[in-house]
Amino acid sequence: MSDTIIDHLDADAAPKTKPADAASFAKVEAPEKDQAGETIGDDRNLDTILGIPVNIQVVLGSATMLVSNLLKLGRGAVIPLNHRVGEPIDIVVNGRVIARGEVVVVEDDNSRFGVSLTEIISGQNGALEM
Repeated sequence: MSDTIIDHLDADAAPKTKPADAASFAKVEAPEKDQAGETIGDDRNLDTILGIPVNIQVVLGSATMLVSNLLKLGRGAVIPLNHRVGEPIDIVVNGRVIARGEVVVVEDDNSRFGVSLTEIISGQNGALEM
């Protein structure tokens, strides 16, 4: 077992500190308001946030299989998923489930599918019904 050496600072050698005074801090002001009482710049800040792209995934289900079974798959192979027909599917935004819904055929084009939201997941991990 090795010996551990702990050095202690001398009170005289320790860095000197002094209490901060009000002049040491930058002045913090409340946001400016326009004549209508609204905060100036809110729309620009909101537009910046609303312009951020997010990755949306609709998860029909998942499966776990061995690599050897994966390599045996060919055209037309069917992979059974963990969701059953009629169960809600997960809508995932940036890796987080935000809603559940059901698959629907888009009215304008019968060759396209969409998702009808049936449940929105709240931030406290509970669910809020739509």
